[in-house]
Amino acid sequence: MNRIILITLFVFSTCQFSFSQTFEGDKKEIEKIVENIESFSKYYTSGDYDALANAYCKEATILPPGADIIKGREAIKKRWILPSGVNVPYHKITPIEIKIIDNYAYDIGYYEGKTIRKDKSEVSWKGKYLIVWKKEDGDWKIYSDAWNKIN
Repeated sequence: MNRIILITLFVFSTCQFSFSQTFEGDKKEIEKIVENIESFSKYYTSGDYDALANAYCKEATILPPGADIIKGREAIKKRWILPSGVNVPYHKITPIEIKIIDNYAYDIGYYEGKTIRKDKSEVSWKGKYLIVWKKEDGDWKIYSDAWNKIN
């Protein structure tokens, strides 16, 4: 088990972002949160908005930059749906700190991605985030999600 965590930490430490990572809590629970982080990116890049919405708790909130707080899965799903002709072929989340406290956890890190617009132009972006996770029905779901871009 410790070997898997060490390998995971090594892989993360060699990624584009070079940050030290601090993970505190049960190793299996940390691994599940990391797996859910990776799944989130897969859902977003594949346009699986139902799965993406289900990554959130029923009563979840998101705090997108420059917008009001959005609450609830359906409203969150609508916020993530990309306009026709726009897609995100690349999305990566790199957690630098995860700490589990009972049935909640927080996750701080960086994200990056690329958007292809309707006119086929490509835009790269990156930023930082803070996620609060909640254990719901035996799985870790996003309870609150806040992010903003880094220029």
